[in-house]
Amino acid sequence: MKKLTTNTLLCLILTLISCNQNPKPEKTIIISNDKTADENIPKRESFKPGVRNLPNELSAFIPTNYSVLDTASGDLNLDKIKDYIVVLKKNREDTLSDVVDNPERRPLLILLSDKENKLKLARRNDNTVYCIDCGGMLGDPFMGITIKNGYFSVEHYGGSNWRWKSIITYKYSKTEKEWFLYKDGLESFQISDTENVKTEIKTAKDFGRVKFQDFDIYKD
Repeated sequence: MKKLTTNTLLCLILTLISCNQNPKPEKTIIISNDKTADENIPKRESFKPGVRNLPNELSAFIPTNYSVLDTASGDLNLDKIKDYIVVLKKNREDTLSDVVDNPERRPLLILLSDKENKLKLARRNDNTVYCIDCGGMLGDPFMGITIKNGYFSVEHYGGSNWRWKSIITYKYSKTEKEWFLYKDGLESFQISDTENVKTEIKTAKDFGRVKFQDFDIYKD
């Protein structure tokens, strides 16, 4: 058996120390160069919503070179008429996006219906849905959209050994006829200790009055 050199022993000690340290949970996307640590973690499949039966009226709002990632329907402006949210993705986004230097944006459209069920584009935000490679080792972090009585939420999930779940919620103001950021929630935990979940929920007391179209998920 070969003797271990001093340098080899030092590297082993540093590795053991680093493995026992718990990283601080952050919303920031972390890119790791240590592939061996995460090589046994299966990547989650890209989000595959049921948008095969896309209503014809929604097709008019899909720009060239884009397709639909997800849709949701519900009353977004409290007028008791069904509205829509459409999340778009650029075609071949998996070959274009670079989470570090150039994350490929995914536009989220708010489409309102009038009494004649005609749709109009009310708002758009390109920075409220994470990019396809923003989920770390788990892959595409986008989980879906939910709508309920003037509120709507965008959910993400990602990470590797350290997992995170983000739910961003917006609320409609009838007086201002505007959607504002309502809650920005983050949960994080180690996969080896799923009972110890750290939760952080920010509200308007923390981030102030933020309009939907002004929110940027890539900024803390």
